[in-house]
Amino acid sequence: MTRGRLMKVVAVLVAVAALGFEGFAKDGGAFDFRKGFAGVAAKATPAVVFIQVEKQVPVGNMYSFNNPFDLFGEDFAERFFGVPRQARPGQPDRRAPNRGRQQMYRQTGQGSGFIISKDGYILTNTHVVGDVDKITVRLADGREFQAKRIGADPRTEVALIKVESEGDLPVLEIGSTEDLQIGEWVIAIGNPFGLKETLTVGVVSAKGRSNIGITDYEDFIQTDAAINPGNSGGPLLNIDGEVVGINTAIFSRSGGYMGIGFAVPIDMAMSIKEQLVASGKVTRGYIGVFLNPGEVTEEMARSFGRSEAGGVLIAEVEKEGPADKAGIRSGDILAELNGAKIKDNTSFRNEVARIMPNKKAEITLYRDGKPKKVTVTVGTFPDDAALAGGPQGVEGLAERIGFEVQELTEDVAQQLGYEGASGVVVSDVDPASAAYEKGLRAGMLIIEVNRSEVKSIRDFEKAVGKGKDKSVLLRVKTREGTLFMNLPISD
Repeated sequence: MTRGRLMKVVAVLVAVAALGFEGFAKDGGAFDFRKGFAGVAAKATPAVVFIQVEKQVPVGNMYSFNNPFDLFGEDFAERFFGVPRQARPGQPDRRAPNRGRQQMYRQTGQGSGFIISKDGYILTNTHVVGDVDKITVRLADGREFQAKRIGADPRTEVALIKVESEGDLPVLEIGSTEDLQIGEWVIAIGNPFGLKETLTVGVVSAKGRSNIGITDYEDFIQTDAAINPGNSGGPLLNIDGEVVGINTAIFSRSGGYMGIGFAVPIDMAMSIKEQLVASGKVTRGYIGVFLNPGEVTEEMARSFGRSEAGGVLIAEVEKEGPADKAGIRSGDILAELNGAKIKDNTSFRNEVARIMPNKKAEITLYRDGKPKKVTVTVGTFPDDAALAGGPQGVEGLAERIGFEVQELTEDVAQQLGYEGASGVVVSDVDPASAAYEKGLRAGMLIIEVNRSEVKSIRDFEKAVGKGKDKSVLLRVKTREGTLFMNLPISD
């Protein structure tokens, strides 16, 4: 092919591509390849903020660095969107005598966020501003503010902070996830590796990603826009510069970009934001059922007298819970919720969680192959009810009992010598707490709470929340053996 002919082919392809972009812009104009995404950058960058956090931590905490209990086996904030935290100058001399007090030093971390209102509300991720002492926000124009945390929801990784200003803050326009299509252009803006106001471009690779293991309630947008450490909490934008998601995590074997990033849908984030503004916490609905893992295939459905695949299979019903009172039984296949088809376990759980407590939900179920409609009065999710006293969700519970726990994964069990055991692992203990004083340490395995066996964080939180006294009885497994600990719970 001659050079002249090649140039003509390229010109035709560019023209066709340009026609393909027509309609993306709100004014109906064609996409201008010469300027690329400069318009989106100019519109959005001023409202994207750099967040730096600080926290006092004990010297010698075995999980201060490279925590094996965080997401994908490494420190979540460090591997996913946070630079390695370092002690500031002037930290205590580790050789100095303890004198009966735990030595502390200051760690720092960083991430991104974006302004959503003139009065200073900023959306970001929970792991960016979670358990920290100080939050500093810097704007692209150089202004700096001290921020207050309004609330955080670890179950969705959505957090809300606020700065005080004169009302002259730049604000991002909020879009909708519902209108987002697979293959659509998206733009990520943030501060990867501390490089401020970095823009990357990609497409929507998938919607509704779940069962990834990042959060409890997952409905992620997947994108191939380059996301790296420091982007966490920044906005994912559509071609019009509207926010469609909050960049939250990446799938990586190296800690860096590998073409798979995940963002919390903005529709979910704004719903969480409204609750955090109103009460500083998030309340979810629940009906008291345990779902059978996996899809309800045709073969599985036939075993329960139904010929059609789909829906969710009830493995167990909580006694005296909302579902039990409505007449739902183990072995029922739930097919519809409020007139909409139930797709799978994750979507059903998310939909129930969005229903406010005390509201009624209509459920169509199949029992022995026959359809039946029931009305359930939705209750308050037990974990949320137990933690209602604090704005920080799970972190509020950690403050009351003086330690934090994580799920026991196969990798962690192998690292700590707990193969074949079940329970939750102590990941951090406050050195000033009664738990620390009584000998509880990171790496120990909690197998019972108040004489009830625990196999997950949900079991643990539920058992602690049901305690009638201001104390909790733990049965703890260590490498040396098993012991009981009775620990106080603060108000």
